[in-house]
Amino acid sequence: MTPDPRLGTRAVRRVIYSQPDIECRVEELGREITTAYPDGDLVLIGLLKGSVFFLTDLARHIRRPLQIDFLVAHSYGKGKVSSGEVRVRYEPSISLAGRHILVVEDIIDSGRTLGFLLDRLRSAGPKSLAVCALLDKRLGAPPPELRFVGFAAPPVFLVGYGLDHAEDFRHLPYIAEVD
Repeated sequence: MTPDPRLGTRAVRRVIYSQPDIECRVEELGREITTAYPDGDLVLIGLLKGSVFFLTDLARHIRRPLQIDFLVAHSYGKGKVSSGEVRVRYEPSISLAGRHILVVEDIIDSGRTLGFLLDRLRSAGPKSLAVCALLDKRLGAPPPELRFVGFAAPPVFLVGYGLDHAEDFRHLPYIAEVD
């Protein structure tokens, strides 16, 4: 494999999903979401920072009016395993009551952080609440709100296309396992 200058001195063990694979699947998800929400107010809630690339590309493929807002919550820090403690740093600033809310997530691991956030969003009184995840590791039972999934993810630590390790690698246009 040719060295990727975006990695610096680190190496990719293997590319799991290439840039063309991701682009194709995100376009398909956009069509699915457009069909699933023919009317009503649709709000995409991106979980920062990991979802930012996925959310941006996905929104461009949804052919209907929508609004975008964000949640910032984390449970990882610098490790590769969740601490189990969810901390919320920013919540949506727009009203969610009576609207279709689609949470856009980069990856579902254990689902604990997502479950915590879905409970919080449910309390805002949305018309509907669903999740679109780029990757699902299938480590446990998926939340009932998981309606759209880009890819099944292998049980390895992944980076790229928003996924990071200690804030590195988010900018890679593919999803990979790193050494």
